[in-house]
Amino acid sequence: MTILHVSQPVDGGVARVVVDLVRGQRAAGRRVLVACPPGGRLGAEAAAAGARVLDWPAERSPGPSTAAEAWRLRRIVRGAAPDVLHLHSAKAGLAGRLAARGSVPTVFQPHAWSFAAVEGRLAAATLRWERYATRWTGRVLCVSAQERADGEAAGLRADWRVVPNGVDVRHFAPADSVARRHARMALGLDQAAPLAVCVGRLCRQKGQDVLLEAWPEVVRRVPAARLVLVGGGPDALAVAERVRALPEPSRVRLAGDVPDPRPWLAAADLVVLPSRWEGMALAPLEAMAVARPVLLSDVPGARECLPPEQRGAALVAPEDPAALAARMAEALADRIECERRGVAAREHVTEHHDIRGVIQQVEGVYRELVGPAAVPAGRRHRVPERS
Repeated sequence: MTILHVSQPVDGGVARVVVDLVRGQRAAGRRVLVACPPGGRLGAEAAAAGARVLDWPAERSPGPSTAAEAWRLRRIVRGAAPDVLHLHSAKAGLAGRLAARGSVPTVFQPHAWSFAAVEGRLAAATLRWERYATRWTGRVLCVSAQERADGEAAGLRADWRVVPNGVDVRHFAPADSVARRHARMALGLDQAAPLAVCVGRLCRQKGQDVLLEAWPEVVRRVPAARLVLVGGGPDALAVAERVRALPEPSRVRLAGDVPDPRPWLAAADLVVLPSRWEGMALAPLEAMAVARPVLLSDVPGARECLPPEQRGAALVAPEDPAALAARMAEALADRIECERRGVAAREHVTEHHDIRGVIQQVEGVYRELVGPAAVPAGRRHRVPERS
């Protein structure tokens, strides 16, 4: 069986999802190709996981170049002759469905709806496209039930499937108090300070501006608290300016883009992600796999990824810095409770969000489209260990 993944973006959670799927599908004996723009991590990591990587230059947002990008992708699809075309995120979904137009069994995975990210006429145009493009989509694969519900409420008529995101719970192993001390020592962090960490692309979606607006109140309530922002992105300069404008900027550290977030997660007492929109963010799942409690804005996927008993303490309304500050301060003031919540979060992720189960469910979606002859049932899925 040949699977062609097409993705733009090439960094962040979407890229990590694609690489995890590639790794599992290659272990199951599939022929896997990935078409993506050069640069970023996706190409190199997908190749290391066993995929054949095809160069597909494409901008992140739609624009004058979209028609040429779809034409180039059409040539890639014809040359690859895949059994399944799996499109990741809005831009690949746009170009890929224009390129294939239903000629190949197509799975579109939005990873958060494009019309939720924009406003006005652009939002209306984006929604009209999504409604139209479902005719060229064999399955719309959502990462949360809320993402599907939002699509249905927006008038999309599709053959839906929901497969929640997952993480490699062996790679993101639990970090105990000894691991925390070692991580803080290696990263040059204060051993005694209550520490909040935010892992995410520096962009409007992830809400670091809301977090920084809340931060002075957190410090007022928990004077020893520290904050680390892990990630790069288009808003890096604006975030750095916001940090410099804080009353005590030395309490906030900008770690930049990192190849491996695990040391920063291990160092944390609390992991925060105040997103404006999501499908189901990967960073909270990774944090919980490392046995760290999370504090999230109540956007699609957030409530579903949490242990049910933690939803009250771990969710705040989006774009509400006052509520975010209150919950952060409450958590950072009780590090023992953070530890307890982290252990329970690890158990929840291991049971409900192991990447091996995700790979099996995605293969089931493929089997629905192409038939059992192309995807042998009963084959054991072994996700190889990462280096």
